[in-house]
Order: sequence, then structure tokens, then C-alpha cells
Amino acid sequence: MAKHETEPPELRRVYVDYNATTPLKPEVKAAMIEDLEIYGNASSMHASGRLAHAKVEQARIAVEKLLGAPAGTVIFTSGGSESNNTVFQTMRRLASGPDGRSPAAGRNEFITTAIEHPCVLNSAKDLKNLGFKVTILPVDGYGKLRMDELKKTLSGKTLFVSVMAANNEIGTIQNIKEIAGQVKAAGAWMHTDAVQAVGKIPLSVEDLGVDYLTMSAHKIYGPKGVGALYVRKGAPLSPLIHGGHQEDGLRAGTYNNIGILGFGRAAAIAAAEVEKYGREISALRNRLRSGIAAAIPNIKINGHPEDVLPNTLNISFPGAEGEAILLSMDIMGIEASTGSACASGSLEPSHVLLAIGIGPELAHGSIRFSLGWGCGAEDIDYIIKTLPPIIARLRAMSTLTAGAAS
Repeated sequence: MAKHETEPPELRRVYVDYNATTPLKPEVKAAMIEDLEIYGNASSMHASGRLAHAKVEQARIAVEKLLGAPAGTVIFTSGGSESNNTVFQTMRRLASGPDGRSPAAGRNEFITTAIEHPCVLNSAKDLKNLGFKVTILPVDGYGKLRMDELKKTLSGKTLFVSVMAANNEIGTIQNIKEIAGQVKAAGAWMHTDAVQAVGKIPLSVEDLGVDYLTMSAHKIYGPKGVGALYVRKGAPLSPLIHGGHQEDGLRAGTYNNIGILGFGRAAAIAAAEVEKYGREISALRNRLRSGIAAAIPNIKINGHPEDVLPNTLNISFPGAEGEAILLSMDIMGIEASTGSACASGSLEPSHVLLAIGIGPELAHGSIRFSLGWGCGAEDIDYIIKTLPPIIARLRAMSTLTAGAAS
């Protein structure tokens, strides 16, 4: 039946929140549906269990290949937050020493940065509350770690350093290889939260020189609720979850077969497409950036202009409030974010934007567009067409003074 003349046209839906989560790739979904028939417990010794176990190991190989990691160096977890917490709790035990009081080898100091994911910052806060020395290093106006500050802070007492590979809000990419070189020279353990980097930019744990690396399936078009932790051979690791013998006793719990199989399929696809992803998605991101800059006056683009994820664009709109922008775009079918999805319920301004020198007022007027497979030029052009009148209307309504972007 034809639509009535008075009915509004069907609303275009444009999803640009891929840093929060990605949809399942069709191939991943198909693999997971197939695995529904594989009901055996991967820890069982009978035929059904062996089949399930074989599928888990195939997925592990795919994840290790994506990371450029040697065989047997990846353990499966429930996601990035569990992986990060596992490493931090391991370091807490090392810092406490065998008697729970004296640090191992005299090392009990921790270093991280001001722009880390909340699961890292809150883990660091927990260590500080337990009495350990924790240093939160500053970043520059682009979100880059200040290397001079790192060098000054590293000492013979430094046990552990955690620096994210790429920021989830502004997309700035850190020079992890250089950072890890400094950390290892100081005799400390090095961890990177690479949840946002894996699958978007080429990387190899061997080249980076890190001891630990965290990733998550749902950021690379795989399922939610499954992630991985790379652990360099010889690096210490204590289980966060105690129980059975799974993952060589390092992570107890019945294997999430369906999730792990989907993860492995997504990892294999990401490894094959990472170069294409960088080329095509960055072209769309640049199209969006130049289009918004040409159509809307007085904006500030946040993050590094070159060392940035190919899919991430963070923009501050002085005189317009971020939540209002977000809701107005949502009405028009555009789904973006005001920052980290894990902090979207908070009324506080983004800690990342504050760390790079953006004031609270401007931080509240910031939007993160994160693109991915499924975005097209028509979607980008729709945003460029739809957003200017939204910003103009909100600025006209605002009781704030839309001063110059700072």
C-alpha cells in the first residue's frame, strides 16, 4: 500500500557510534549461528567437547595472528575491562610482595595517563587507596603523552606502566613502541589498552614491545561479552577469576564457545581488512570533518591532526550543549556520542577533554563521531546537511555566550 500523502518520509538512520560498539559482521553472525549446534563443553574430553575445544583454539590462533602474537600468548576474557583489571590486580600482588607487605624487587610504583579508559583509571585509583604510589601523567593539547614527564617519573621503584594505544574519545594514537622502550629500559612491566586500536590500525605486539595488550571483540564487529588479553611469555599473570583449569588456570569459567568463535571470525576478517579500513574510513572521516568545518562556524576539532584513528572525529561546538545536540541528532536519525559510552550516564564533563585543556563549558558541548563499515558518503553528507541547523538553533536558544573556541 502506498504511503498517505501526509505521512512523513521514512527517517534516515545514520549510525556513527562505532567506538561504543560495532554491529556483527554478517560472516560473524553466520559463524555464531553455526556454533549453536556445537553444544559440548570445551573442557570435556569426549568428542563433543573436543570439537568445541578445537573451535576455541582456532579462534585463539586468529586473534594471535591479528595481534602479531606468538602462539599461546592470548587468553580469552569477558572483555576489555576484565582484561585490564586482571593485569592491574596481578601488579598489585607483585607490588605487595610474597608476604603482602614488602614489594617484589623493591618496586611498588605505578604510572598511567590522565586520558585512560575508566576501568584503568579506577583500577589505578584503587591502588592509590591501598597506599601505593600512583602517578597520573599529563598529556599535551592533542592528547599525546608528554615523554619528558614519563622519563622524569620512571625510576628503579616503577613496577608497572599502562598507556592506551588510542583514545576512545578523541582518537589520538600514542607512540607505544617508544613508550614501551622507555619503560622496559627502566625495568618495569608495560601494558597497553588497545581496545580502540586493534583492527583499525596495523599493530604487532612484537613490534610494540609491550608485555600486556587488551582487546575486545565488540569493537571489531564481533559479539559483546568476550575479549582477550595478550601476555608476553615470561610476564607474570595472576587469575582474576579463580576456579577450574581453563586457560591454563589463568581465567576460570566455562568457555563462551559462541562468543569466542564469533571473536575469532571477526579477528580473521579484521586482519584481512585493516589496510582497506584505514584507507576508506579515513576518507569518510575527512569528508565529515571538512564538511562540518565549512558549514558551521566557530568549532574546535579535538585530538591529534595526524596521529589519530581513521574513524574518529571529536568536535566541540561553543554555545551548544552536547546532550541537546545528541538528542536533536537522534530525532533526525543520527546516532553519535558525547564521549565514552561507559561514561554516558555521567553529568561530569569528559575527563579526556579536560586533560587536553578544554574547559568544562566547551567540553560539555562536544560530540564524538566514530565511523565504521556500514557508513557511506551519503550518510556523511546527511550529517553535514542536518547538523548546521541544529547547532544554529541551539546556539540561538542558549543562555551561554558562544565565545571563541579555546
